Amino acid sequence: MGDDSKNGWDQYSKLVLKEIDALGTAAEACKTELYALRDMLTEIKANYVQTVTAVDELKQWKEKVDEVTSPTQLSELFTEVENLKIFKTKAVTVFVVVQFAITTFIAFSKYF
Repeated sequence: MGDDSKNGWDQYSKLVLKEIDALGTAAEACKTELYALRDMLTEIKANYVQTVTAVDELKQWKEKVDEVTSPTQLSELFTEVENLKIFKTKAVTVFVVVQFAITTFIAFSKYF
């Protein structure tokens, strides 16, 4: 026993045990980090699936819209609707002016 302490085995064994403890602590930290990364990867996969699903739904919607009309036709349709709104405003204005004129003529026809 005295021989072991002379050649430094006692100190070396303490150093080895200390290093083993440090490696165990580092392994636990790596394990914890690995679990956190696994959870994040699972969340990313779930978000990816939701994104792919949303993109597929948008593609299907676009195909349905394209079956009905093209973007050029939609643009022309909007232009035509604007023109019809302007025409409606003009027609109502002319109608009101004509009605006012007729009413005024009828009212003053008694005096002429």
